Amino acid sequence: MDTPRFGVPERLAQRMTMTEQHEYLRARLSRRRVLRGGAATAGTVAGAGLLGGAACAADTTPAPVASPKPVTATVDGARVAPFGRHLAFGADPRTQMRISWQVPFAVRKPHVRIGTSPLELTRTIEAEVRHLHTPSLSDKLPAVDQFYLHAAVDDLRPGTTYYYGVGHADRDPAEPRHFSSVGIFRTAPERPGKFVFTAFGDQGVSYDALANDQLILGQNPSFHLHAGDLCYADTTGHGKKTDLYDARVWDSFLAQTDSVAASVPWMVTTGNHDMEAWYSPDGYGGQLARWSLPDNGPDPRKAPGVYSFVYGNVGVVALDANDVSYEISPNKGYTDGAQTRWLDRRLRQLRKRPGIDFLVVFFHHCAYSTTSAHASDGGVRDTWVPLLEKHQVDLVINGHNHVYERTDAIRGGKVARRVPIEGSADAVRDGIVYVTAGGAGAKLYEFPVPDSYEGHIKDLDEVKTYHWTKDGEKNRDSADWSRVRYTGFSFLAVEVEPGPRPRLTVTALAESGERVDRFEVTRPRRQ
Repeated sequence: MDTPRFGVPERLAQRMTMTEQHEYLRARLSRRRVLRGGAATAGTVAGAGLLGGAACAADTTPAPVASPKPVTATVDGARVAPFGRHLAFGADPRTQMRISWQVPFAVRKPHVRIGTSPLELTRTIEAEVRHLHTPSLSDKLPAVDQFYLHAAVDDLRPGTTYYYGVGHADRDPAEPRHFSSVGIFRTAPERPGKFVFTAFGDQGVSYDALANDQLILGQNPSFHLHAGDLCYADTTGHGKKTDLYDARVWDSFLAQTDSVAASVPWMVTTGNHDMEAWYSPDGYGGQLARWSLPDNGPDPRKAPGVYSFVYGNVGVVALDANDVSYEISPNKGYTDGAQTRWLDRRLRQLRKRPGIDFLVVFFHHCAYSTTSAHASDGGVRDTWVPLLEKHQVDLVINGHNHVYERTDAIRGGKVARRVPIEGSADAVRDGIVYVTAGGAGAKLYEFPVPDSYEGHIKDLDEVKTYHWTKDGEKNRDSADWSRVRYTGFSFLAVEVEPGPRPRLTVTALAESGERVDRFEVTRPRRQ
């Protein structure tokens, strides 16, 4: 019988929830440290306890485990350069921004300097330090200590451009020598206007991921949606105890993303590769250390990838599909239905809110896809699709399948309106268009049929595919809703236009800049 890396029978490992994996890893590594007599690892020496008196106020390791005493050293804080900046909105994008970054060593008094001129960063906001320790999870991986810094900036003016610098006691970002590292962002406007946002999922660290980032920056987006599977520190993503994750990959990912996320709010949610069992019972302790996202979900301490925000005339909702997935189930039901109940309430509230025309929902696992790798998740269909239809959601964006695929307008599991390239749909009249935008940079998947995209249209009456069932099995489907398919790296750019007849113009762009797809989502004309 095959056994996994840590000596638990495979049949048991496959049934372990994320909570059970967390408890097992904590117990196992605690025993291993006792047996080894507390010998310090290279990673611990390199990252912990440096600069005496350093602020480490928020250690995200949720349970104490015997640790070797770190070797301290003196490091000149002026030489410790911040990296991996990434912005995110607070609950109100008009007045709130969350600024996050990373340092390789602990530092004293980290802070943000901010102002409306790059030469006058007059306001100072103290930053919270989240120290994340990852032990040696295998003989091939070192222990790692990482220091993530987060500043909550409130009371901003709507529709205003701000400049900011990140630093600490020994490195003042307002000094002229650090001028080149000053970042910039713009708050959401007070009243709806025309704007663009971008989206994709399944990125990782690669030349293709970097190329997509640069193309995104060229769209001048107001914000970016990332539908999960962020960096692939966990390369397997099976949600099993045998999954290993190399925390150092996050350093590379955040450094790669800095070129965009330092000026464009990077709004993320969680995928199956983002569950890392060591840090917390639900696997999201690492996510909580690295990201500061709106805290208006059902429980931001348990579901960090679940939240909403409003920008202009668009309400955006982020969900964690690990909670409902039939395919990858270690976190299935971890919110005890709280996320789904919250979704129902939040969509109702947003639909009733004056000034909101469109509802956009994004999450990882696909409601509708035909790839040979993951296809469609029946858990998403059973649990959330009825609510999305009930509240007339206008656009759903998924990742998980590493391709671009787009459906016709679907209602009740059937095509309600065919939406060809350059076509249009109205969620009230026609149903919802679902987009899989999983070509951000990770290794690409395949379709069981030929691609069909702008300039290379090969329409089919049906595609033989499958969806995952409650028993974790594949149930065969015949899909007549797969309208556009593209096997290549790509992303979405969505242009939003308010007015008497508001509209979303959704464009899919390949890594080359070539247009792959284009369609419109409209709402009924206002009276």
